[in-house]
Amino acid sequence: PTCVLGIDLGTTSVKAALVTGTERGLALAQSCSRETQAHSDSPGAAPQGMEQDVQKIMRALNECLAALPQQQLQQVTHIGVSGQMHGVVFWKSDEGCKWSEGGTGPAFEPDKVSHLVTWQDGRCSPTFLSSLPLPQSHVSLATGFGCATVFWYSKNSPDFLKVYDAAGTIQDYVVAMLCDLKKPLMSVQNAASWGYFNCRNKSWNTDILKKSSFPVHLLPEVGDPGSIAGRTACAWHGIPKGAKVGIALGDFQCSVYSCLTERTDAVLNISTSAQLTISMPLGFQPPETPDPSSAVTYFPYFNGDYLAVAASLNGGNVLATFVGMVAQWAQELGLQVQESAIYPRIIQAALAQKHSKLSVHPTIFGERHLPELLASVSSIGASELSLGHVTRALCRGLVENLCSMLPVQHLEEVGVRRVLGSGSALARNEVLRQEVERIFPFPVVYGKDVDAAVGAAMVM
Repeated sequence: PTCVLGIDLGTTSVKAALVTGTERGLALAQSCSRETQAHSDSPGAAPQGMEQDVQKIMRALNECLAALPQQQLQQVTHIGVSGQMHGVVFWKSDEGCKWSEGGTGPAFEPDKVSHLVTWQDGRCSPTFLSSLPLPQSHVSLATGFGCATVFWYSKNSPDFLKVYDAAGTIQDYVVAMLCDLKKPLMSVQNAASWGYFNCRNKSWNTDILKKSSFPVHLLPEVGDPGSIAGRTACAWHGIPKGAKVGIALGDFQCSVYSCLTERTDAVLNISTSAQLTISMPLGFQPPETPDPSSAVTYFPYFNGDYLAVAASLNGGNVLATFVGMVAQWAQELGLQVQESAIYPRIIQAALAQKHSKLSVHPTIFGERHLPELLASVSSIGASELSLGHVTRALCRGLVENLCSMLPVQHLEEVGVRRVLGSGSALARNEVLRQEVERIFPFPVVYGKDVDAAVGAAMVM
């Protein structure tokens, strides 16, 4: 039987999944995940910069593939790739990677490639963004968006851009290297996430960008999600040369695709960030111009459909920051506690506290529609200061924040009948799941294999 390989290049980890066709439909045969630990300093944009080392991301991907069964990799006919949206990486088109022979066959390593400037990057201040031309797009521009980052370099560090002649998301880079594309190819999903892209006519705002001296030669060509970008130019970890490679997709859309079966489902995803999404009716077209104050964005999906998404910048990253704070306090008190040991302790403590009057508004990373809105804690009473109370209130606050962006009442009005829960933070945190079930008046179903890597394979 033939196999499809799905890859997801996430914010904190890389995942690979082998999916095979069975009489009952597609089935997950094998999967592997590796943390990238790719965070890197960004001297030119510190402290707001957020960059990742592409070498480390590719090392994690190579480790993932080396861990999968060789026999099944040799049967792979199609490869689907998804990854973190909005971000941008630059490379030199003929020198983007070097191929070498490894233990499991040929593999590539990045060569003339920049760091990945991620979706979490904060170098584009509200003042800087307001100085840029208005896009002809249904999506409001925000810091961390590819085109905004390119503008920042062109105005603050123009020499940096002169080294490179190609750009894309991290997943576009992988597809370009696998297929030896001279010019990167990007899906409508990733293009919309960069800003300055008109989804109605599927084209970049080149006239607007040229007038502001934007280096438009860096913009990739754009194709439809689900289409084929090319074929593997040589064997890769045992995968035969000539395997079809899909155009790179957004990780969010692939996560939704892996579990969304009914239009009456809402999908709640909490991993590094958090999203609550519903399908828009068939034929829906987003407005010509965005409402900058709206918390809901319309994401291009598949076959011309759109998702209405409350995309919060605050999810598992808030819990990680809280754990880091607890560890730092312990260190300042002369105690050494590993962060990995704190997670299960705080969850256990919160499970013992079913209720907390404490109110945590957890937006420590702001929100795209309200970048200046930071976190706050209120209703602090002397009897509810335990670690359990605070963790319980924090988990509840994360879910309530999403519901303030896309209210439960609206979900009821559009006919939502159940919530599909996904994402690593939700999978690992029972307190978070309890709060989801308390706040949503619908049945909540947790997907076993809800995963962008699986979704990317399914699209193929």
